[in-house]
Amino acid sequence: MGESPWQRQTALIRPRVAAGDPQRPGLAYAGTMTPFAELHALPRRLSQPQVRDLAWTLVAPPLLTAADTRHPLAASDWASHPARLADWLRQQDAAPAELAAWLAQGSDRRLGRQYERLWQFALERAPGLRLRAANLPLREGERTLGELDLLVEDAEGVHHLELAVKFYLGEGPAQAPRWLGPGGEDQLARKLAHLRQRQLPLSATPLARANLAALNIAPPQAALWLGGYLFQPLDRPLPWPTGALPPRQPQLWCERGQLPDGPWEVLPKGHWLAPAVADTPCLPLPDGEPIWPQLLVRRDAQGDEDARLFLVPCGWPIQPAANAVS
Repeated sequence: MGESPWQRQTALIRPRVAAGDPQRPGLAYAGTMTPFAELHALPRRLSQPQVRDLAWTLVAPPLLTAADTRHPLAASDWASHPARLADWLRQQDAAPAELAAWLAQGSDRRLGRQYERLWQFALERAPGLRLRAANLPLREGERTLGELDLLVEDAEGVHHLELAVKFYLGEGPAQAPRWLGPGGEDQLARKLAHLRQRQLPLSATPLARANLAALNIAPPQAALWLGGYLFQPLDRPLPWPTGALPPRQPQLWCERGQLPDGPWEVLPKGHWLAPAVADTPCLPLPDGEPIWPQLLVRRDAQGDEDARLFLVPCGWPIQPAANAVS
């Protein structure tokens, strides 16, 4: 018997190694783009779900790396001494009330907003840097013309950082793949274009410079940090986006008729950030065809996530009727 699609795709997954491994020099940027590569397993070892999300936010590698990618903690004392970050995260795990209260502020529970707030919580407390502003609106009179996600000051200067966390599924021909959000409308290429053409240049505009000068903030350098997960189609491998680092575990998508043997469970959206562990509350996988993409996890004998898979409706990506062309 030949290999199944699952076997073919998971055979492409190889454990990552430390940056600079002479046998795999192409992965050297894994250590330079995240200073915390040695802490990659820490989120699974913490007991509090929100602290696990915090740890994953800080130590996971970026969705992809480029010249304009910068880890928000790159010049912090934690970056020079990752064990100190690990100790701080364990302290949060032992006393999670402060983080819980911080995340409970405001009514916006969208995953992207929670991701931003996790960064803000850490940056407010990180040794060796100063969070000068977060979600800073740029106003001209009574008009708001934009917003800067983060302004961070460290030993390397002032930095304007734009944040996002995304989940993209690869589809289309290998010669020209697209990476789409589960809803089929959000696209990685469009997101990057928006960040680079609209968001990052904002801090260099005269309006922004005037707003920053009023706050005694020096002109910043602009960079982005994009976290999240990329999912390959089960039935065929696609070229990864430029700068993407292949995942440590299988991250795939398929339709119901292709679903590999499990058991698979539905991961609620509030738990999409850190890898699932034994006490992560998952839901049984319903019978029948999904009407909307569902993120599934498979667990190992210890109850820890060892694979992620988006189960999509037949014919995905289905474009909304409003966008249909007659």
